[in-house]
Amino acid sequence: MRTRANTLTAYNTNFANRRKLLLAAIMAAMTVLVARAFYLQILNKEFLQDKADMQHVSVVPVSAYRGQIKDRNGEPLAISTPVQSIWVNPRQLREPDFDKLKDMARILSMSEAELRNQLLKDKQADKRFTYIKRQINPLIADKVKALEINGVYFEREFKRYYPAGAVSGHLLGFNNIDDIGQEGMEHGYEHILRGKIGKKRVIKDGKGHVIKDVENIEEAEAGQDLVLTIDERLQYLAYRELQNTLLQNKARAASLVVLDAKNGDVLATVTQPAFNPNNRKELNGSRYRNRAMVDTFEPGSTVKPFVVAAALDGAYVDPNIMIETHGTYQFGRNVIKDVHNYGTLDLTHVLQKSSNIGVAKIAMTMPPEYFWGVYSKLGFGTSAGVGFPGEASGSLSDYQNWHDFDQAALSFGYGVSVSALQLARAWTALADDGILHSVTLLKREEDPDAQRVFKAATARKVREMLEHVITKEGTAYQARVEGYRVAGKTGTVKKAGAGGYTDDKYLSVFVGLAPASNPRFIIAIVVDEPNSGQYYGGLVAAPAFAKVMAGALRVYGVEPDGVENMHLLLSKQ
Repeated sequence: MRTRANTLTAYNTNFANRRKLLLAAIMAAMTVLVARAFYLQILNKEFLQDKADMQHVSVVPVSAYRGQIKDRNGEPLAISTPVQSIWVNPRQLREPDFDKLKDMARILSMSEAELRNQLLKDKQADKRFTYIKRQINPLIADKVKALEINGVYFEREFKRYYPAGAVSGHLLGFNNIDDIGQEGMEHGYEHILRGKIGKKRVIKDGKGHVIKDVENIEEAEAGQDLVLTIDERLQYLAYRELQNTLLQNKARAASLVVLDAKNGDVLATVTQPAFNPNNRKELNGSRYRNRAMVDTFEPGSTVKPFVVAAALDGAYVDPNIMIETHGTYQFGRNVIKDVHNYGTLDLTHVLQKSSNIGVAKIAMTMPPEYFWGVYSKLGFGTSAGVGFPGEASGSLSDYQNWHDFDQAALSFGYGVSVSALQLARAWTALADDGILHSVTLLKREEDPDAQRVFKAATARKVREMLEHVITKEGTAYQARVEGYRVAGKTGTVKKAGAGGYTDDKYLSVFVGLAPASNPRFIIAIVVDEPNSGQYYGGLVAAPAFAKVMAGALRVYGVEPDGVENMHLLLSKQ
């Protein structure tokens, strides 16, 4: 009995000792865990932060494809190509990672010292995001990825590319590094071209590489394509010839517009000097300006055909009227004169010789309200409305504020301002038998805003008169196109300066259409400050017109109309 009691006592003692030992072990483990937690959360918070930065499940953006810009035939003018951007979380960089920066800098063609110093600075500032290089070739990005540097991440983006380069630079504009339109059509139609960024949940490995897509949270939506009225073939032709004109005449700048005479489609629009939207280094903002759309100027004698048409349409002059242009035409202190003494002229020769006195006398037969109304219907003083950013409205003063000389000056293109696009548009009223067309840069089935300005017979009659401008006796013999009847008008405009009109700075202008019997194209050219000795529109702008028009007629296969008719026309001289 006693032995049994001793055994039980010994068992209880051993059990109590084991229990104490177990409790001591548990308490020791808990103490270690508490101490570890205190160390990590209080003394070494960076460890947990780094772990948080390397979460396996993340939500990442999904880039959206930007819509293409195409010409009327589907040729790409602006496309987006996939690229890679490299960024770093400086907090995750360790000493071994800094040793690899030399190789990364070499691959990216960067300065190792600058890269290292920037990342050290950002690490000390506790930054978690620093772009290293954006929009690089994916093959180059793969070389950096192969270095396996902790904290270096890769992001897919899109970079805009313009296949035609400088040929369409002023029209298309360009995007910034974030693929947002900054100039031209890219900016004006940002809301159509730009897609919608998506989101997806992914699983990343410890180095931040995506190893599995978990789910799409929000689908990316591609932007819409933009189909323009531009014909890339005519755009290139116009670019080449306008560049030659600029260089040959040592001009400050130049612009050119080609319109479809039947519907107002803008088939080409070019500005010189040009710029390449694929490479914009060291270019300032003035080089990006599309002068054909946003610059205004006084159109000079290129508006004289409208004055003749208005007077004929309103029966304010007889079609057979003879106008005396000897000497000068006096308006108080203002004197109107011609380059030469042309004597007595009919309407055709007023346009052929570009007589300021003749057209002023015609203008003064019309009531101011009627005269103003014709200019207003032609779109002067109102934006052409093609949706181009910064598009000019020009200016046309209210007739109620006119004096006699104001109306006279307007008849030969002073006191009114237009853009090259507005001027070309006004000529559709002569080209399409009196119908003025709205102009557009976006393809459409028909022109819903077309309106009649002149009677069809009047427009045809004035076109016939303007054919005489292209003869040897006219002011634009160099605008002729072999095999075609051409009608057009020159303008040589003195530029306004601080103290009035200058005597040594000019705009050389020409507007014309062909074939004159049934016009297909209208071309307007403006050359700013030619400095090679010639400045008349017929000598500076008309030759470029002839080359561009000949090319356009050839490209579109327009049937010649002038072989026999031109002989008849010349025989009447």
